Amino acid sequence: MPTDPNSVPDFDNLPAVEGQPQGCAWGVFDKDDKKDRYGTLNFLTPEIVAAAAKEVKDGISISLNWPLNGIKFPFPHRKAPVHKPISLREAGMGIDGFDDELEINTQFSSQWDSLCHCTLPSGETYNGFKPSVELLQTTTTEGNDLPTLDHWHSPAKGCLVARGVLIDFKRYIDETTDKTYDALDGHRITVEEIEAVAKHQGVEIKPGDVLIVRTGYTEFLENPTPEGFAKMTTMSLSGVHGTTETAKWFWNKRIAAVASDAHAFEALPPVRDNGEVAELSDLVLHKWFLNYFGTPIGELWDLKALGEYAKEKGKYSFLLTSVPLNHPGLVASPPNAIALF
Repeated sequence: MPTDPNSVPDFDNLPAVEGQPQGCAWGVFDKDDKKDRYGTLNFLTPEIVAAAAKEVKDGISISLNWPLNGIKFPFPHRKAPVHKPISLREAGMGIDGFDDELEINTQFSSQWDSLCHCTLPSGETYNGFKPSVELLQTTTTEGNDLPTLDHWHSPAKGCLVARGVLIDFKRYIDETTDKTYDALDGHRITVEEIEAVAKHQGVEIKPGDVLIVRTGYTEFLENPTPEGFAKMTTMSLSGVHGTTETAKWFWNKRIAAVASDAHAFEALPPVRDNGEVAELSDLVLHKWFLNYFGTPIGELWDLKALGEYAKEKGKYSFLLTSVPLNHPGLVASPPNAIALF
């Protein structure tokens, strides 16, 4: 149910949830004894969506979707897409023309992570839902209680329409500082840096926004170098600094969703709040966003053209639309995202 962002408590004042840390938002969006599946997408009220539509002035649309086969080299644990054109006549249909089949791993290129992508050690995710392979194999959305992406297509939600805000960190660091920046150097983009970029760009971050951070990572993947491959082996990738304080800032800003061209949105490797390097299973923002807040995470989005147009026009906010694939139990999906100016 759409929820006025100003009606929910700040992080430190959220109601306590037994067994979970302060700041867990389970139950905050529940209505009529029904467990919520949408998390912070509930901040997208009709008023906020209508205001977002006013961002469109130029009649220009920009795709934010990287090619499904954008990674041109073998990547661990994720199968590359397989595209199979099919001759209609050879298939026995008696006409000339073509169908095609496409097999993809939904995490290989631009994607939304649903709230089921990562789970807590207890097996739970947002709002106490407990996904499993068996439950995710559902054949209908009506029979699917889990907070997966097919629910975005419900009549009550209508997918994602919001005000997008680009934080072009790569351009900012390249053009306004003497620092040498590389998306493969593991730079941890702090909240203070996000605010500095927003101020430099002249854009205000508002409740219900989708905050999108450009690091330049996909641009390396398009044109990899031996030096870059050597850096990749360390898995030190630039992204937003993953700490509880960062998560608190995003909640208190009432951000509806986040996205980036980075591989995990947050910097890799993860670090614990005490600064110690952690395992991949300890991704801090994934835990807070997906499991505790119900905030979808977009990764590997194509942001270069968006950054260039925003720079040209001096405008870093826009209408964002996104329509993920509509399949029951979908854990992730290409975002099919468009920025409109």
